[in-house]
Parts: sequence; C-alpha cells; structure tokens
Amino acid sequence: MLTTGPKIAYFSMEIGIDSEIPTYAGGLGALAGDFIRSAADMRVPMLGVTLAHRRGYFFQQIDATGWQKEDPVHWIVEDYMTDTGVRATVTIEGREVHLRAWKYEVSGNSGFVVPVYFLDTDLPENSEWDRTLTHYLYGGDVHYRLCQEVILGIGGVRILRALGCHNLHRFHMNEGHASLLTLELLQEHLQKDNRSFMDMEPEDKEVVRRQCVFTTHTPVPAGHDQFPLDLIDRVLGDRKACGIHDPICHEDRLNMTFLALSLSHYINGVAKKHGEVSRLMFSSYDIDSITNGVHAETWVAEPFAQLFDRHIPGWRQDNFSLRYALSIPGAEIWKAHQHSKNAIIEYANSEENAGFDKDVLTIGFARRFATYKRADLIFEDLERLREIARDVGKFQIMFAGKAHPQDQDGKLLIQRVFEIGKALGDDIPIVYLPHYNSDLARMMAAGVDIWLNTPQPPLEASGTSGMKAALNGVPSLSILDGWWIEGCIEGVTGWSIRVDGEAPQEASDRGKDADALYTKLEQIILPLFYENRNGLIEIMRHAIALNGSFFNTQRMMQQYVLKAYFP
Repeated sequence: MLTTGPKIAYFSMEIGIDSEIPTYAGGLGALAGDFIRSAADMRVPMLGVTLAHRRGYFFQQIDATGWQKEDPVHWIVEDYMTDTGVRATVTIEGREVHLRAWKYEVSGNSGFVVPVYFLDTDLPENSEWDRTLTHYLYGGDVHYRLCQEVILGIGGVRILRALGCHNLHRFHMNEGHASLLTLELLQEHLQKDNRSFMDMEPEDKEVVRRQCVFTTHTPVPAGHDQFPLDLIDRVLGDRKACGIHDPICHEDRLNMTFLALSLSHYINGVAKKHGEVSRLMFSSYDIDSITNGVHAETWVAEPFAQLFDRHIPGWRQDNFSLRYALSIPGAEIWKAHQHSKNAIIEYANSEENAGFDKDVLTIGFARRFATYKRADLIFEDLERLREIARDVGKFQIMFAGKAHPQDQDGKLLIQRVFEIGKALGDDIPIVYLPHYNSDLARMMAAGVDIWLNTPQPPLEASGTSGMKAALNGVPSLSILDGWWIEGCIEGVTGWSIRVDGEAPQEASDRGKDADALYTKLEQIILPLFYENRNGLIEIMRHAIALNGSFFNTQRMMQQYVLKAYFP
C-alpha cells in the first residue's frame, strides 16, 4: 500500500519496540510493537504515538526469599532516537507543560518506514515535577496517571499537528489511556467555526466519531481507567468547558473507556470470546472482535527462521504460507527445536544454576504475574505432581514474568512459585528466571517443550505468549480462554485444560482445573514426549501450520485495514 504520508495515528501508553528501550510492561506494549512492525512490512501508512518512559517500567530483582524488588531502568533516549525539534504544550492544573517528540523509525522487510513518536516532558522549561510526568510507565498515583493521559491523548494530537500531520484519516486508541484525544479532536473541529463545547451539536460528535477507532483489552470493569470528577476539574479545568459530561461520567467518575466508546466509529475486542464479553459489559455499543497476533519474523527463533527459509521461502512477506510447514521433514523440525531448547537450558543453568537436563520435558510459563493468571495452579497438589514425575516421566518447569510494583498479591505469587520450587527440590526441578524482557521471552517461547497457560476464565482477553510459542513449534497446554478457544484443536495444535467433552467454562473451579491439567500431563503429554516422538513432532508441525500461520499481526493488520481503517 503506497502512500504520500501517514494516514493512521496509533496511540498506545506503551510500545515495545526494542528490549533495550524499556517503554513497555507486558502484552499490551509487545502487541503494539508487533503491530507497528507489521504496518511497516505491509506499507500501511501509519505512525505511532507513546510516551518516552525515561525510567522504563523497572528492572526486576528477586531476593533470596523470592520477593520481587524494582529498580529504575536508566536508558539514554538520545542513543536510540532523534529529537524532532518539534514542541507543543498542554495545560495541566492551569500550568503550561511543554512537550517534545523523539522519533524512532521502524523499518519493515519491505523497506517502508513507520515513525514512532515518544513524547517527553523532561525539558528545562517545565517544573521539576512536570519533568517527571513521562518518566514512569504506570508509576505514581491516580493523579500522576491522569496527567500522563492528558499528555498522551491531548499532547499527542498537538505534537502531530506541530509535525505537520493535518490529513490523518484515523486515530486508533490502543486501550483507553489515550481517549482524551477524542476531546482534542472535538475541540479542533469546533474551533474551525469559532465555537466551544457549550455550542456543540450531535453532528459535531459524528465528525470525530468517523475518525476514531478503539481497541479494548480489558474483560473486567475494574480494569478500565476511571478518574474522580474533582480530580478532572483540578487537572483539566471545568469539565463541562472541556466537553466532559454524561454519559461518559458515572458515579462521579470519568470512565476513559466510555469516552473512547462514545466517540469511536469502530470498536473491537481482541479475541472472539473477548468480543462477546465486551458486548455484555458495554451493551449499548456495537463491538466487533479482531483476534490478536504476533509479529512472526520477530518471534521465530533463528533455527526455525533458517528452517523456514529453506522450505518456505517468502514466509516473512506471507505469514500464511507457514501452513506449508506440514511438509517440512520431522527430523529437521526436531533438530531446530533442540537448538532452541539447548539455548534456554544453558541460559537457565548458567544464570540461575537451575540444574536442568536437556533431555527432560521442559514446561514454560512466562507472562505478567497477576493472580488471575494463576501461575501456581500446577502446584495445587504437590504429592500428585511428584507421583507423576516419579511414575510416568520426569519434567522440569521454567517460570518468568514481572508483577506490577503496586501489586502485592502478584509479588506474593512470585514468592510462592519460588518457595515451592525450593520445596520440590530434585523431584521436579523449578527455576524462576528474573529480569524478564523480550529477549528472554523470545528464548523461552522457542525453547521449552510445552507452553503452559492457566488463567481464570473469562479473564484472559486474548494472550499472545502461546502464539509466539506456536510459531516455533511449541504446543500449548492451556485453559480454554482468550485466543486458545480459537487456536486449540485438541491433540492437533496442543491441549486444553478441561475434562474431555466439556465446553469452555465461563468460570472454573481451581481444583477441577488442576486435576484436568495433571490428567493431560500424566496420560497424554509425558507418554507422547518419551514414547512417541513422531507423534509429538506432528503436533509441533500443526502448531506452526495452523496457529503460526494465522495468529500473527500480518493477518491482524489486514483485518484492521479492511474493518476499521479503510472499510
């Protein structure tokens, strides 16, 4: 798709572009980075807008007791990005706060470039506190977060105008953090006729609605940003003068999701199931679904990239051609997997003295540590776990992931995994790998034998870690939630954690889920790994051919272009 200039502005509070640029916390940021890479590959006329989190998310330390500690990540913005020289201002609490934009260029395999603009308030013109407003991703209190959302949404639009982007066709909000941009667009429209929000007509909203796209990622009401109206008045000024009124205000709070919903022409959830959940939560709105994906070229490990280059030339440009993985000789798939497995085992052994064995079934679990993801579900019955390892076949488990700094329960979950690992000792080797970032995620997703996912349904909006594993021939053992409802063909692409024949649950019983997990491990997965390698390789083939070829951002981008950007 050729273009003379950007037509789509993609706003996200976090964008994971490079492991050396720690401006992302987890799945949302990784998805945003993959989405932009695919835009560059496919020559989609897009630009990205985010914040330059100078102190990063955080550098994770795990102490001797298994407790997570967070250190700021100090990285040098100038080493990775170019100052555009462009400035803009926003008004916060009556003060003029100055912004600049750093530019990072994402080059696609087509040679096309998508610019990403990182907004930064660390300027000498600003007060000491204002200079820190773009420092910390999800840091500080609700006041700090609202100020950041003013900078992202309102400041982002103003920076783009200062850059000369006046003909943007769509503004895509990746979650509700950027939804104040809708009010800035509305104000721009009204000012053309020297009108204010007090003079607004219903058709004025339609003008903005036609420009905006909103993707929601959160399947629970409590997960959507809401701010007290007195805080809104304090930060933005008189809310009615700013266009803030019913129905986006509920119970004396501004709901950023409702703001985005009310001023977007296209709204989507991030998996088919999540679309259903979102329609129940927000029944007044027409909500579609586009299932997430991952950027294939980024997440395919080098041994598999070389394998695909030999057997499926052009797979980078046409991810759907990965369906031809069904014709790759099994011995070559196994060899590529062993190279990837050796790399992560050697890393775990050298970094954490894990004592892992390359010939033992290795289960991987890596994602943000939140209680609903139930990282400790596999430890529900330790005695049964020991019996399976003793009587059926050995296995070892590798964990990684960060808990939000303010999520004490998430930190306790890390500590519990750490402590159980010590308690199991040599019976079942367990390792927790700290300093989780995209490099470690890439190694783990490619190198383990089985990818484990155990969320409490229906709280997994989509999930993408299992998609990364599938691209490398690693099948999932997962609760039927999020993308896995669509990706699981039982015994073909992987396995569900449920009683055979049972429908996906709206909610699930922890003990029942653990029992189903143990049964699959004991009766199917361990015997397959140790006694039927050809059968396992066949599942690995199908994980690539059926899941890898579909659950990628190339397909995802095509759907956004057709449904949301240029319908």
